[in-house]
Parts: sequence; structure tokens; C-alpha cells
Amino acid sequence: QVHLVESGGGLVQPGGSLRLSCAASGFSFSSYHMSWLRQAPGKGLEWVSTIRRDGSTTYADSVKGRFTISKNNAKNTLYLEMNSLKAEDTAVYYCEKVGAERGQGTQVTVSS
Repeated sequence: QVHLVESGGGLVQPGGSLRLSCAASGFSFSSYHMSWLRQAPGKGLEWVSTIRRDGSTTYADSVKGRFTISKNNAKNTLYLEMNSLKAEDTAVYYCEKVGAERGQGTQVTVSS
């Protein structure tokens, strides 16, 4: 059974940084593309970034240059390094096995 558990969210001031983690189990982590998505209050789900099984990455324009997606196949863990955070980055962040299961999410709040 696939399990995806996000962690690392919290309250941070504008301009600050956070690192999200997603612990994966129940499938061959290195064989799948993985993504981060987010949902801001009152808005729909928004794609943030994808890392393919070959390690190549893509980002939404809204986070390009500020966020970095990475993974550690030995630890079955996906990461999202978030820098220069803005109020509009406030959302619940989810990791997703692309096209399939998604975790429960972790809240990120950017506020002074």
C-alpha cells in the first residue's frame, strides 16, 4: 500500500525559507515521477513542481528560481526547498506519485 507523508511545514515570515519532506513507502520510489502540489485557502489545487525518475525537474512559473525539488532514492524521500517565501505561497502542500496517490499535506503559512 502506498503511503506518502509530508512534513516540514509551519509559519514563516515573508522572505524566509522552509524545507518540506515527503516520506514514501509501498512502491518503488525511484521508478516514478513525483510532484509537489499546493492548495491555497479558497482556491483549487495548483501544480508546483515535478521531478522525473531520471532526476530532471520542472517548475511552475510562480515558484521558478525560488523553490527546488529534489529526492533521495536511498531514503525514499522527496524534498521541496522553498526560499524567498511570499504571502501568496501560503497553502497546504502535497506530494504526489504522479497520476496516482497523494499525501495528506502539510500547512505552510507565510505571514509577518
